[in-house]
Amino acid sequence: MDMRLKGRVAVVTGASKGIGLAVTHALLAEGAKVVAASRTAGPELSALARPDLVHEGVDLMDPEAPARTVARAVQEFGGLDILVNNAGGRPPGVDLPRGSFFDASDDEWRAMFEFNLFSAVRAARAAIPHMLSRGGGSIVNVSSANARQPSQMNVDYGAAKAAMSNLTKALSEEFGPQGIRVNTVSPGPVLTPWWTEPGGAADRIAGLTGADRAAVLDKIVPESMGLTTGRLAGPEEIADVVVLLASPRSASTTGAEFTVDSGFVKAV
Repeated sequence: MDMRLKGRVAVVTGASKGIGLAVTHALLAEGAKVVAASRTAGPELSALARPDLVHEGVDLMDPEAPARTVARAVQEFGGLDILVNNAGGRPPGVDLPRGSFFDASDDEWRAMFEFNLFSAVRAARAAIPHMLSRGGGSIVNVSSANARQPSQMNVDYGAAKAAMSNLTKALSEEFGPQGIRVNTVSPGPVLTPWWTEPGGAADRIAGLTGADRAAVLDKIVPESMGLTTGRLAGPEEIADVVVLLASPRSASTTGAEFTVDSGFVKAV
């Protein structure tokens, strides 16, 4: 299926690995031009190098970084059609998972909201005027199934992602009549470096349970989270939904949430 994205200009945050890398790869494959924002490019993003890909080295904890990234897209490619607010998860210097509400300080709560909510707010604020000047666009916010499935683990993260889902709906209502569609993709557990890198969530859970990393990823996490499919999703499975929402083929879809969570959320 042609996603009708050839020549469209996209900004993807958190693009050097995991879901963001998969989204960047998928958009490029559809002929889009991409500004990939992350602190460092990393080997996998660097391997995608081509004229239609620009890396913007930014720390999205910096309040000025989202606007600089959008400005880079306009400078390099003449405008902006798509914004994928993917950056999120563990802020720099914060360790996850946590087991209790009491495990996060005020500073850690602030850092979590800076990274997972305010970076998206600032990116949207910078992007929307450029989209309006081109007659519309698409914003896809990557939230989390934890926005809808509260848990004692990582309470601050779930709260920030719930706010992201609310932001999506509000933006869709205000700017939908002007041609800007805003939607949410809410992944469950995904096989990204957040889980798999040394010292990541799999290693931390292994330390708590006495199991090895493979058992954590293949058995303990799917069973403890009640994943209907019995496995964590792959980043490409999330990226496919993001690209569909970015595409004009989703022209009547706005203010919607798409949960891609291996069956984690059970509520209707």
